[in-house]
Amino acid sequence: MANILIIDDEKSIRKTLTEILSYEGYKIDEAGDGEEGLKKYTDKEYDVVLCDIKMPKMDGIEFLDKAKDVNPDVPVIMISGHGNVDTAVEAVKKGAYDYISKPPDLNRLLITLRNALDKQSLVTETKVLKRKVGKALEMIGDSGPINKIKDTIEKVAPTDARVLITGENGVGKELVARWIHEKSNRNNGPMVEVNCAAIPGELIESELFGHEKGSFTSAIKQRIGKFETANGGTLFLDEIGDMSLSAQAKVLRALQEGKITRVGADKDISVDVRVIAATNKDLLKEVDEKKFRLDLYHRLGVIIIHVPSLNERRDDVPSLVDHFLDIVAGNYGQPKKQIDDDAIEALKNYNWTGNIRELRNVVERLIILSGKTITLEDVQNYVLPRK
Repeated sequence: MANILIIDDEKSIRKTLTEILSYEGYKIDEAGDGEEGLKKYTDKEYDVVLCDIKMPKMDGIEFLDKAKDVNPDVPVIMISGHGNVDTAVEAVKKGAYDYISKPPDLNRLLITLRNALDKQSLVTETKVLKRKVGKALEMIGDSGPINKIKDTIEKVAPTDARVLITGENGVGKELVARWIHEKSNRNNGPMVEVNCAAIPGELIESELFGHEKGSFTSAIKQRIGKFETANGGTLFLDEIGDMSLSAQAKVLRALQEGKITRVGADKDISVDVRVIAATNKDLLKEVDEKKFRLDLYHRLGVIIIHVPSLNERRDDVPSLVDHFLDIVAGNYGQPKKQIDDDAIEALKNYNWTGNIRELRNVVERLIILSGKTITLEDVQNYVLPRK
């Protein structure tokens, strides 16, 4: 049930609006002037405010300015007399959601109110989603290796330097790439990810550079490639060690010249893209085996960030477990479970072959299968290998 604050110095208007909106199921608070309204607005959370323009002590425009400082997301609908329409329009320009003329038309009032509430609901939902996404993308840990990575990101992100991220599967290479993008000057542009290992070799060039209609058998229409899609932003080439040599040559040209050519086309297209690459392979070994181009390795590796395995940063296990307990419980809509110290110690000493990805799965398993508190016995039963 929505909470609505009505601010108007005319008692009859307040009474009429309160009766109508209470009948519609809304909870109503009243204020006789802007000062009283601002105090109530500051002390309590409201979903919508209906505010008169001409009032003693503090008028509606002044209330609007101060209310936006307290909570800018709450829709404020201005109530205007016939002589105040121009002022009401000016209020909308200053951030009011809408205005309604006196005496208020019932249908217009209810429609405007519902639309304002829908907007408020969307704003709240968006904030919740952003918090969830932000929390999921946190880089958790204070061990030496992780602090070194965080420090490198702070230095590298504001530049356009290409970055090569190395490390085992599941250590969080994509997370490092996303942090670099979010802290860069390109964070308003797209971050486009390409998993080079998941795309067949014969299709990788079309995926990266696009193709023209009829350029090959299944090319029934023109396609825009990932380089063009990421223009003005960041292109993340995950598992680049699995890219074909022919595609590597074209990527090298794109990095050198800032131009790409769609498959089946003869026209160059300029692109402004920052490339971040990641691999779980030893690329210099791949170079020795003629599977990876040395010149591309040097182009990609302006900055190299190695992400350690979880076994190399065991001191971060407690904070990671706490983080995943919070995330998973939130996803399931459950209270966050506690975990015993000896259970944490057992997890610290576990051999994490799957790294952070495995730890997240283990925490989810423990949340599902354990009681109110996760114990050492739970870890022994559901995590540690049976002897």
